[in-house]
Amino acid sequence: MTLQMILALGILILMIVMIMSDKFAFGAPPLMACLLLVVTGLSTVQEAFAGFINPSVVMVAGFMVVMAGLMKTGLIGKVQSAMIALVNKGGYKSYALLIIVVMLGASLAGGGSTGYYVLILSLVSTIPYNKKMPTSKLMMPLGFATNHPLVPFNVALFYGVTVSVLETAGYTGGLSMPRFAIVNFILALGFLAWSLVAYRLLPDHPIMEAAEDGEEVQQTLTAVMPAWKEFITIAAFIISVIGMMMMSVLGNAAYVIPGIAGAILLMIDVLDFKEVRDNMGAPVIIMMAGVIGVADALANSGFTVMIGDVVAKTLGNNINPFILILIFALLTSTSATFTGSNMGSVYIFAPIAIATSMSLGLNPVAAAAAVVVSGWNGGYMPVDGMPAMILGMGKYKLPEFWKFSVPMYLIRILALCVGAMIMFPVNG
Repeated sequence: MTLQMILALGILILMIVMIMSDKFAFGAPPLMACLLLVVTGLSTVQEAFAGFINPSVVMVAGFMVVMAGLMKTGLIGKVQSAMIALVNKGGYKSYALLIIVVMLGASLAGGGSTGYYVLILSLVSTIPYNKKMPTSKLMMPLGFATNHPLVPFNVALFYGVTVSVLETAGYTGGLSMPRFAIVNFILALGFLAWSLVAYRLLPDHPIMEAAEDGEEVQQTLTAVMPAWKEFITIAAFIISVIGMMMMSVLGNAAYVIPGIAGAILLMIDVLDFKEVRDNMGAPVIIMMAGVIGVADALANSGFTVMIGDVVAKTLGNNINPFILILIFALLTSTSATFTGSNMGSVYIFAPIAIATSMSLGLNPVAAAAAVVVSGWNGGYMPVDGMPAMILGMGKYKLPEFWKFSVPMYLIRILALCVGAMIMFPVNG
């Protein structure tokens, strides 16, 4: 290893340790790492902070603004109304329909949206205990369902990260957004299949002694917006999604369409300037932009290619491509589960998975897609974020949690890798 490789690796490790320590604000460690890249001479200022003008980052930042506006519409309120009606009805059919309703809501809110899963978990926690539909049978499946859009046209964040890691690794073959969305759809089907099977494995117990009336809770959570503003907000969302899906046709314009849509929402006062600023500069955007500079420095030092070659030689030329992708997806998702750093885990393993695939003469797109999406599909340990909230709010014992989450995890990762292999053939 050269001195440049050692320095770049040291900065990466330091960044990961800072992220795991929880002593720094989310998004701060990558910024510090970028500064260190410049101080050590590994990167110029322009190279270290290139992620902040990366087209994919600009696109996702603009889309975050549009999403903030969409969350103020009555669409989420309709999801809440449907949930309450189904809970009151009870039964297995209602359980299945509830999962589908939440997954459809995730299609609008964006898979993994913090605001959406907090909303759903909070709503479930306020539903009174009903023997026909115990809330303990709902908290886990509905909580995890918020991460699985059933109609995955809203995959901008995952798509943007996948494009950026492929570009960092030197792959210039492009990435089809519709095909990428289908990979997420196959993943969602895997989750849905397990949730339907697992109904009888879920425990039956109250999760709170007293609960507010569901209708009152719904009214407090539903935003009020004039009809014309809601129409424009939904139109802005649809135009943004279509623009991103037509990236190959529109070229650079596709990257800024979400930003223009967000500016329109600002002009009609759906969002104020503070909301626009906070969403464009959200911690996840800073994290995404910051780690690009670190990943670039590792690639430029030759470290990523070296590791890819080593892994390729270790595994051998005869390794099944599916096994290769599955190994990296398991590593990435497990790292994200125990560290709580989805983005950091992806930017560690994705470049190595891509480099390994290229060293073996395989098309790296399937590996990139599977590894990136796997970073948000661990959750079998209640270490951080949504899994921890599900365990606590559902009053589950750890064995009860594992009975649902461990098989769910394995089924999701398998479905994800199968979907990636089908949509992006490694020999194509």
